[in-house]
Amino acid sequence: MKGPGAEEVTQRISIEGADPLLLGGVNDVNFSELERATSARVSLRGESLTITGTAEQVDRAASVAQGLLDIARIGEAVSVEDVYRFASDGVPVDGPLAGGEGKIVLPGLRRAIAPKTPGQRDYVQAIASTDIVVGIGPAGTGKTYLAVAKAVESMARKRVKRIILARPAVEAGESLGFLPGDLQAKVDPYLRPLYDALEDMMPPERVQKALELRTIEIAPLAYMRGRTLNDAFIILDEAQNATGAQMKMFLTRLGVNSKVVVTGDKTQIDLPKREDSGLIQIERILPGIEGISFCYLGESDVVRHRLVREIIKAYAEDQNG
Repeated sequence: MKGPGAEEVTQRISIEGADPLLLGGVNDVNFSELERATSARVSLRGESLTITGTAEQVDRAASVAQGLLDIARIGEAVSVEDVYRFASDGVPVDGPLAGGEGKIVLPGLRRAIAPKTPGQRDYVQAIASTDIVVGIGPAGTGKTYLAVAKAVESMARKRVKRIILARPAVEAGESLGFLPGDLQAKVDPYLRPLYDALEDMMPPERVQKALELRTIEIAPLAYMRGRTLNDAFIILDEAQNATGAQMKMFLTRLGVNSKVVVTGDKTQIDLPKREDSGLIQIERILPGIEGISFCYLGESDVVRHRLVREIIKAYAEDQNG
């Protein structure tokens, strides 16, 4: 709100090199969110973004707008969650999007996938440089999505020959007998999020062909037993629900020229006893081993709907009393 006697100023920012639709979103929803977050008035005219308000409002809106331009200029669509995050946390000085750092370019996709927070950038860099990466953080931080993107990129660049995506099939023990249908019908609901991530990165016909040829395999964690996985990018998702024995079994599948990413959320352990979680166990015993990286993502890395961040924050505050 403009205070009594506050002088209005106007600043124009060139959007050269950015697609206006990627920047503003459908019906300029991102500019509307920027106005709501900063109380400045924002409009796009030709190649310039015009910001009007008090000096304080304009400075804040201009800073957020520059961060949004970084996203649009590497071909990534800006979302209202990006606007909210930058307005709430500020735009990182060494923003992960500067120059497209960490950008993942996949065949057949018209857009790039890029880390949107410093935590995501560090996670993507760890995956690129380390054989085993453990990504720990709450829902919405991109743990699984970015790992799958790096896996698809690695196979497209022929760094690996196949992708293996695994999950504990059900919470606390993989008891599937009570579910209707054959084995595939029983486990598919638990593996659906992995299919969804893949289908967001590859044309459906390519996903289907890769599954038929088994160059991409999506399976319950129990299916990993007894295998040695060479030339593979292997992801264990929802690892907080793997037991200690299952986690040891999984990590010792690592073969020649393979990479492992383990993702999990310690706040969503569904095992009868929290201490039975293999994720908790490896967090205690594996740090310090060369070639294994632990990456921690937090509330500030949430890139889903802004309410996801608020929900996570509310639960954390409740647990802390």
